[in-house]
Amino acid sequence: MTFQELHLIAPILRAVTEKGYTAPTPIQEQAIPAILQHKDVLGCAQTGTGKTAAFAIPILQILHKKKESGQWRKGIKALIVTPTRELAIQIDESFREYGKGTHLRHAVIFGGVKQFSQVKKIEAGVDILVATPGRLLDLMNQGIITLNTLEIFTLDEADRMLDMGFIHDVKRIISALPKKRQSLFFSATMPPVITKLAGTLLTNPIRIEVTPVSSTAETVSQKMYFVDKVHKKSLLMHVLQDGSIPSALIFTRTKYGADKIAKFISKSGIKAEAIHGNKSQNARQNALKNFKTKQTRVLVATDIAARGIDIDDLTHVINFEIPNEPETYVHRIGRTGRAQNNGMALSFCDADEAAYVKNIHKLISKSIPIVDTHPYQMTSPPSMNKHSSSTKKQGQSNSPQKKKKRWYGKR
Repeated sequence: MTFQELHLIAPILRAVTEKGYTAPTPIQEQAIPAILQHKDVLGCAQTGTGKTAAFAIPILQILHKKKESGQWRKGIKALIVTPTRELAIQIDESFREYGKGTHLRHAVIFGGVKQFSQVKKIEAGVDILVATPGRLLDLMNQGIITLNTLEIFTLDEADRMLDMGFIHDVKRIISALPKKRQSLFFSATMPPVITKLAGTLLTNPIRIEVTPVSSTAETVSQKMYFVDKVHKKSLLMHVLQDGSIPSALIFTRTKYGADKIAKFISKSGIKAEAIHGNKSQNARQNALKNFKTKQTRVLVATDIAARGIDIDDLTHVINFEIPNEPETYVHRIGRTGRAQNNGMALSFCDADEAAYVKNIHKLISKSIPIVDTHPYQMTSPPSMNKHSSSTKKQGQSNSPQKKKKRWYGKR
């Protein structure tokens, strides 16, 4: 299928063509027609599958047609709520790119900065508003934002809302929405709490489930390096010396770890910056801009901050630390291999993290190929075959600490 076959209006089709898009992704192919038919949609798709365009394009088309027909009154017509500032900015940029020929007005609001400029833009008139929950509720409470003209509501990254503690804010926002509206709900995973929330928001929704979170994109090649923790930095520098890696997004578990790794890389002469929640808004946006424009070769990030990173030509993701939740691994490596490009995901596993790797193998139903030729091989690497991962003596724990005693007990 092509975008022409989705019956898009001329200005949006031109914008999509200028972006270099020819064929819609599976989530776009299914969601766009359903939304254009004014159906509620429940979309479950992992990161990097094109969710933003899947709801932005039809929202723009619906509102443009209504404005052209003269059935129009001032006020916010579409609201998109998303968990992080970075993601809100990315979504707003998408509306600008896809909707530049529609003459619809859009704005983005988020916390962590003064509200003056955001309020000024809203007061000038906004058709489409992208917002994080805290700032949206704040401006609603001040009477600056009213939602009585709202026609389309989109909740994006619902599972991350739950992780970040926004679930109660989201419920308050939903309670303030007009009863008559179209609702769109997107999430990478569907835990029970999120499923229940979707049930309160949607009416007879079209359910679209594309590439469940338990799978990784075929465009992403994966490699695993077993390495003692003390040698991880040395291995990282060894990998980054490869001239075939033009850019790399490196994941750490903590904000402190992100700063520490970025400083270490920079001292070696490779331009690197960190992005996480403790950074100022300007610092985060500058770091992201530098990375997108290739001024910075390496960006070191925590998981929440990385949700706002949407770069089609990102070639490499490096897990400096293995996440303790296997779903997070899938989300991380989904930052590369986007827009039908190929990507590479490299993961560094120390003794304390091997149990996490086994959980990842179980989730994605395959083993990640092991690189055993690097110069920083783990002293006693664990066995990752299916038999060893599923067989344990009675009383043994799956915790990484217990595993460490087993592997190093004879040293």
